[in-house]
Amino acid sequence: MAKPSFLPPFMFGLLFATFGVILSAKYSSITVDQSALLALKSHITHDPHNFLTTNWSTSTSVCSWIGVTCGSKHYRVTALNLSSMDLIGTISSQLGNLSFLAWLDIHQNSFQGSLPVELTNLRRMKYLDFGNNSFNGKIPLWFGCFSKLQTLSLYLNNFIGVIPSTLSNLSKLEMLSLGGNQISGRIPNSLFKCKELKFLSLFNNSLEGNIPTEIGNLTLLKTLHLGINHFKGKIPSTIGNLTTLKVIDLAYNNLSGEFPLVIGNLTSLRELYLSYNKLTGEIPLVIGNLTSLRVLSFGNNKLTGEIPLVIENLTSLKILYLSNNKLTGEIPSIIGNLISLTEIDLGLNYFTGEIPSTIGNLTTLEAINFSYNNLSGEIPPVIGNLTSLLMISLFDNNLTAKKFVTP
Repeated sequence: MAKPSFLPPFMFGLLFATFGVILSAKYSSITVDQSALLALKSHITHDPHNFLTTNWSTSTSVCSWIGVTCGSKHYRVTALNLSSMDLIGTISSQLGNLSFLAWLDIHQNSFQGSLPVELTNLRRMKYLDFGNNSFNGKIPLWFGCFSKLQTLSLYLNNFIGVIPSTLSNLSKLEMLSLGGNQISGRIPNSLFKCKELKFLSLFNNSLEGNIPTEIGNLTLLKTLHLGINHFKGKIPSTIGNLTTLKVIDLAYNNLSGEFPLVIGNLTSLRELYLSYNKLTGEIPLVIGNLTSLRVLSFGNNKLTGEIPLVIENLTSLKILYLSNNKLTGEIPSIIGNLISLTEIDLGLNYFTGEIPSTIGNLTTLEAINFSYNNLSGEIPPVIGNLTSLLMISLFDNNLTAKKFVTP
């Protein structure tokens, strides 16, 4: 008589044990994530809309909690979006236990304090937005450990100190937003090793020194915001390498010298802000190459000469701001070709002659400022046909108005 085989029961037991280990590991992992999120919840002192108070409950799955996204394979938390919830609190160190987290967005809240070093455990991180909060202290050096990071946004906080050179380790970084803090010092040259950058914003800080010539290495850059700082010296000619640029903001600095002619290479440019600097010389003729331009803001500099006639090429222009310079000559009649204009400000210059009647072509105009010049002659009656006009300032000239006699 054959002996009974114990193999099937043994295999069944082995499979059951293995399945149990998998279930246990899965349950243990999701419990780790739950504990990390509950620790974050405990650090939030004000939840005015009760988003987390009522929704983040142990009676429901973590993956169903508001702002939480889990991966379909491991059911681990991969994304956390608590943006614009008006939350007040601090970031708990346990947040670093969300080891599968790749997306963290808590912008537009009132989180405060410093960032815990335990966040360095989040090695999968690709998107990190802490913007518009109240974080303080120095920008951590350990941000450089997020080798997969593509977006780093820390704008409108209270960060101090310098831009850490370790950011140069972020070879995949496409967006860096540090504006609206209290950052000082110079831009480290190492930052321009991040050649994948498409968006760079350092506006409204206390940065100083020259704009590094290495900025020309960022050949994929589309947006550059360096306004409201203390930069000095000339605009580097290497900026002409950035042919994909759509927005340049260098306003409210101490930049000097003439415009680099290579600015004519930037044919994709839509917005150019250079106001409130110490730029000299004439408006270059190459400005006529920028046919996609919508905003041209050169006000409050030391520019001389006349408005170049090539400005008629800028038919997409909506805002023309040239006030408070030393510009001379007449306002060219070709200004009437800029049929998309909504604002024109030529005040505080030395313009002479009459206001061209072609201004009547600018039917979308909402604001005109020609004050503090040497204009003469009659105010064109066609201005009365500009039905979109909300503001007009012509004072301190030698203008006359047509008298209407009532029958």
